[in-house]
Amino acid sequence: MNTEKIFHVLIAPVASEKAVRIGDAHNQYVFKVRTDSTKTDIAKAVEQLFKVEVNSVNTLNVAGKSRRTGKSMGVRSDWKKAYVSLKQGFEINFTGAGK
Repeated sequence: MNTEKIFHVLIAPVASEKAVRIGDAHNQYVFKVRTDSTKTDIAKAVEQLFKVEVNSVNTLNVAGKSRRTGKSMGVRSDWKKAYVSLKQGFEINFTGAGK
């Protein structure tokens, strides 16, 4: 995989209550990813960026919501979410504290 493409696959980690619960219970991490990325692209990107081993990747497409601003209607963009399951003994520390 092209090194430059790796930095463009993952957009951001998703920080929500559900993501924290899943992370604690199943050693999974949730990322917002590009809509054209595949499961293998996501797995390789996580392995190379965070130096961990990926067990599996589940993806889902999130539809954009309709929003009203005054008199006009708008639609947020569709996006893709990836649930990345790590192998036993690996973890990702997003805070950067305590290496």
